[in-house]
Amino acid sequence: MGEKVYGLLGRKLGHSWSVPIHQALGCEDYRLIELEPEALGDFLRREDIGGLNVTIPYKRDVMAFCDVIDEGAKAIGSVNTLVRRGGKLYGYNTDIDGFLYMLRRARISLMGKKVVVLGSGGASLTAQAAAKREGAREVVVVSRTGPDNYENLSQRHGDAEALVNTTPVGMWPDMAGRPVDLALFSRMEAVADIIYNPVRTELLLQAEEIDRDFHRMSDAPRDVLVNAGLRPIRYTGGLPMLVRQAVRAEELFFDRSIPDSETERILAGLWQERTNIVLVGMPGCGKTTVGQELAQLSGRPFVDLDKRIVDSAGASISEIFAQEGEETFRHLESLVLDDVCTQGGQVIATGGGAVLQAENRAAMRRTGRVYFLRRDLDLLPTEGRPLSQAGSLEEMYRLRRPLYNAAADVVIDNSVALERTAQLIWRDFCESNGD
Repeated sequence: MGEKVYGLLGRKLGHSWSVPIHQALGCEDYRLIELEPEALGDFLRREDIGGLNVTIPYKRDVMAFCDVIDEGAKAIGSVNTLVRRGGKLYGYNTDIDGFLYMLRRARISLMGKKVVVLGSGGASLTAQAAAKREGAREVVVVSRTGPDNYENLSQRHGDAEALVNTTPVGMWPDMAGRPVDLALFSRMEAVADIIYNPVRTELLLQAEEIDRDFHRMSDAPRDVLVNAGLRPIRYTGGLPMLVRQAVRAEELFFDRSIPDSETERILAGLWQERTNIVLVGMPGCGKTTVGQELAQLSGRPFVDLDKRIVDSAGASISEIFAQEGEETFRHLESLVLDDVCTQGGQVIATGGGAVLQAENRAAMRRTGRVYFLRRDLDLLPTEGRPLSQAGSLEEMYRLRRPLYNAAADVVIDNSVALERTAQLIWRDFCESNGD
């Protein structure tokens, strides 16, 4: 295998997760291949190419160098997989395999639906072809300057039932943004975002929030739910698509069949490796001690957010509150949390008030699975905690509890031994696989 070249071809690939996926599938020599446009032709003429995946911005450009293009790739109008056989370069599109797998896994059906596709690049072509193959009633492509654009979207297509984002809006490292507001769509049932880093984009967080609110109020009359803009929404990020298209590419590289169980195995491992475990809860509820135990149990680095803030400010939290006030502290807290959450595979213990700001809750959830550690107020210490000392813990908890619940994926009762709490969290994390 070492005599041939295998890898991902693109221009800027620092964000890619493809290498660990293909190596997990047995392609140990798979690597990232960054090329400028003028070097593309010479590289693709190399006889030692075994198999390549192709990403932005070359999915259409490589078609000119292919001796044979698969009919499916022709129909889509882009190639994301290249294989050299018998001196000829063959072009395929495995993105559509990944896209359809992603939809099936999330139980999203496009049959008979009006589908809005955001973006008009190579990934958009794949989404359009998949939607048509799945029997969509209508497929609308939205771009910045076309007849269907972001300025007239709600007027022309507010009745869309499914939305697919193929733009980079919300992708690492600029994660704090979404391409559209889902409130524009009164009949939206499904949202798919092909971005995989972060695992939950701002668009998916909004879809999740709408779905959560609907189920919390599902006993209310239907007209009340409709008037409140609430409805059930199925949603998915792009990680299943990424893994499945890579699996299909490996099948083409080496002319072998790979079962779906391998896709799920790699998907679970990648999700767990890249996703943070984030602990929220009242001051003194045990986030630091449970987090340290979790770090030992899982072998992950532990981040104490309050300690990071102290190190950044060069002053204790009590001193920051006394000298600069809570507003300054909260601003610094947001900056540090956002920076911490850009990394993956950590255990993060947040401060008790980190959930107070919506942008903080979003930062936690984009790259992490969030656990609310709930503990009896009588057991919470107040020494050295400015806000706990300043007023009633009961009042603080009353105000914060809805925000802890809004941030959390799972609520954990931390009234047992901390080792047991850590074990419960770790078990849930390993079993969740991002679902």
